[in-house]
Formats: sequence, structure tokens, C-alpha cells
Amino acid sequence: MKGSLKRPDCEIYYEVTGSGPALVFVHGLGGNILSWWQQIPHFEKKFTCVTFSHRGFWPNAFISEIPEISVFADDLSALIDHLKLDSVSLVAQSFGGWSCLEYALRKQSQVSALIMASTTGTLNYESIEHPEIVHIQQWKVWADQEKSNLRAHSILPGAGRRMADEQASLYYLFKHINELSPTDFKESLRVRIHNTRTLSPKKFSELKIPVCFITGEEDLLFPPTAAAAAASLLSDAHWKSIPKAGHSTYFECPKVFNNIVDEYLSSVNK
Repeated sequence: MKGSLKRPDCEIYYEVTGSGPALVFVHGLGGNILSWWQQIPHFEKKFTCVTFSHRGFWPNAFISEIPEISVFADDLSALIDHLKLDSVSLVAQSFGGWSCLEYALRKQSQVSALIMASTTGTLNYESIEHPEIVHIQQWKVWADQEKSNLRAHSILPGAGRRMADEQASLYYLFKHINELSPTDFKESLRVRIHNTRTLSPKKFSELKIPVCFITGEEDLLFPPTAAAAAASLLSDAHWKSIPKAGHSTYFECPKVFNNIVDEYLSSVNK
């Protein structure tokens, strides 16, 4: 099923495939509905898979004004209501974590599991009291240097050097999916979301649903240790680190990523 959800000031394109419990995939700044091409054929065999593009992202109409970040969670909520999904598992990549975390905090009773890939959403992870937090400053120095090196060679940090060097065809596709949405819009949105990383650890700890954090050990855009710190705040959380992977683990290492999600959902749905 394909459709467009009419919102007061935009339309949200979506697709639904497969059957079974609902599994909603929420893309990051470098993506859109196409990003999940390696996940849907795997998960549609036992889940009702929902994919969509955030407002302002291809193939939706471009928007020039950056909305309040909470609007993206409003869109997600409206789509879930439109599809009459009583219970969902959410898979969030990077920026998608902002939408999914906000939705989960609002409607915990409707979320059976939350997968946070390379993200902790709006959580102010630097204010967490955890041993791993002390390493973030060191990570920032390393990541900034690596990003400068990649940009000098026109390599997207969201993909990383390893994908560009070792999986050239995959990197080519990643780059072109990224280019489908306007760069200026995404960069303005990036600034806005970083400024909204203000959720307190105390408020975050009110999340009582199962959460699985997935990170790549070579991530240049999100510090993997922040996921370890965030997981320590929750009563039912796990952290999985994928070796030799960057920010976009779902794209770069789909088999490993899919297996982690599969096993986690199986464990929480027993």
C-alpha cells in the first residue's frame, strides 16, 4: 500500500508492506523512504513494515522554513493513527531518533519496542553521570579531524571512509539518496536538532519500554559511548556496537543490523 497523509501544512508519503506486528522505520537526515531498501525485504516476511519520508524530504514537497522539531513527532503520531496501528515497534536512524523518542515518551502504551540506531534523540547525553561520558571530548577531537579529512576528499561523513573505500557501489547509492533532498534544508535542520538536545537524563529515565541502541564503532556523527551511557538510565535497555562500521550501520552492514533488530524484537515479544 502506498499513500500520502495530508497534514495541515504538508503531505507525508508512506508505504506499507508485509503482514504481522507493526514495525515503523524512521530515517535520518541523509535519507528518505528509500533508505530502508535492505531492511524491508528482510522484515516484511513477519512484520507489517511502515516506511515514510519526513516532511521536506524527497519525494515530499520541499519546505524552506524549518519547523519546530516536535512537529516531526506529530507527523509520526498522525501516520500511526491514520494507519490504525494500536501497537508499534520503532526503528530510528539518527535524526529519526528525535521523532521516535518524542513519540515514545508521549505514548509509551503504544510502543512495544524502540530501536535507536546512532542516536539518543533529544537526550542531553553529556549531562549523564556515567564513566563513558568522559571519553566524548576525546571522540569529538578525533571525529572533527576525520570529518575534515573526508570532506577534503568529498566523502560524506554519514557514510564514512570505510564504506566509500570498501563498498564503492553502496556508497554511490547512499550519496544519491542523500542528494534527493536539499542540502541547505538538511544543514539548517541539523543545527536545529543539535540545539534541541536538551532532554534531561531524569526525564529520559521515565521511558519504561524496551530499548535497543545500535552504534558503529567508527561513527563520526554520534559518539557510541553516549549510547552506553543512555542505556544505563533505563530499566530495560541494551547496547550493541558493530565493529568496523560508521554512522549508517543499517546501510553499511545490513545483515548484522537486521540480525540485531530481529533477535531483539524476538526477545521482547516472547
